[in-house]
Amino acid sequence: MVLFHYALVDDLITKEEFERRVEEKIEECGDLVDEPTAAMMVVGELGREHVKIRGLFAKSSLFSFFGKIIDKTEPKEFDRADGEKGWVATILLGDETGTTRVVLWDQKAGAVLDTAVGEVLEVIGRHPGKSTREIYALALRKASCEISCSAQAGTGSASLSTDPVDLDAIVIAVEPVRTFTKRDGTTGEMAEAILGDAEGTARIVAWEPELLTGLQPGTTVHITNAKPNSRSEGRNYSLDEKSTVTPAGTAVTVPFAPLATVADQGTYSVKGEVKLVQQPRSFTTRNGTPSWVRNVVIHDSSDELNVVLWGENALIPLAPGDLVEIYNAPAKPGRSGDIELGVGRGSVIRVPKDAPQPIVFRGTILPGQGCTFIDDGKERYLIEGNFPVGTELQVTGVLAGSRIIPEQVIPVEISAIDLLARIHKLAEGPGP
Repeated sequence: MVLFHYALVDDLITKEEFERRVEEKIEECGDLVDEPTAAMMVVGELGREHVKIRGLFAKSSLFSFFGKIIDKTEPKEFDRADGEKGWVATILLGDETGTTRVVLWDQKAGAVLDTAVGEVLEVIGRHPGKSTREIYALALRKASCEISCSAQAGTGSASLSTDPVDLDAIVIAVEPVRTFTKRDGTTGEMAEAILGDAEGTARIVAWEPELLTGLQPGTTVHITNAKPNSRSEGRNYSLDEKSTVTPAGTAVTVPFAPLATVADQGTYSVKGEVKLVQQPRSFTTRNGTPSWVRNVVIHDSSDELNVVLWGENALIPLAPGDLVEIYNAPAKPGRSGDIELGVGRGSVIRVPKDAPQPIVFRGTILPGQGCTFIDDGKERYLIEGNFPVGTELQVTGVLAGSRIIPEQVIPVEISAIDLLARIHKLAEGPGP
């Protein structure tokens, strides 16, 4: 047991010296403390005390803390980049200050099989690289102490009441009306929307589609008689003939979660800058229809996060440096144990745009990583649409941020003078 706590201070004193101090501490206390308690006291005297979970966001290289098990995953086998097999498991721990995700690799992953939701663990661990949103466990053991935790064991979130509520919210997105088949074989219509308020985001299903007809993103509304649905993850409400949706003049701000706080379960709204973006990949769904998937990495001042875009979301033009907002996206462990957000049905990704400006721009179409540019040798913009690479175009449209939305496109032949000028510019190289 002493070895467990010695791991916290093995860079400060020798194992023999640590054991000597533990024995002295037991003698000083008149045998009123056991060995683990004495070891913790010695660790504290050396400046390596246990922290609360909210303290895990500090930049320390090593942490020790207690947490109650809220949820856990079974050990999962995966293939490493070198072809070797690995194992990974995760545990969601909580205390009165928050929750954190603990990752156990290889031999340690099997330890989750001997734990149960509601038990308290003492953990020694570190952050993986610069990430502060999770802990890689170096050692862990069961603890007999009690911990109060605001998160509900086994779910990680409190269940919703089924009583109808009123909402003041801002419209983030409205899906087109869909037709569905009822149990008796007849058809009906429904509409869905993603709304946001001070508590976060919510998915709305309107069984009377006209309630959402004409609503535009950015509109603030007052909703009455919204019925919560606690059977689905996140906040979900349904609207029927007793519900009303009316424009409202109230100001509504939707909070974004720092990327460092995203755990491997729950629904999140985040924003960040695109760091890496892959090309969309096509695949066939189980019902035989074609679809697309795309992997993106975003970052903010606190951390970076993997994002998987599904369906039409995967075809949105993106490039490194773009600022994106993501709403109502579920989080889960990725294939290699990392956390990822899934942006598919019921989620929204948006590229905020500055006030559009009219523009007439002439340049050459160039390929990007998952996007397309138009470049005149001096300036470069993202351009929406499919255009053959290498063609010279004159585009009339609107400029929104760094992106041109074309309204008219005219092919242009490159003159010999223009071609020579561009070659000369390339030969000169970049300016000072």
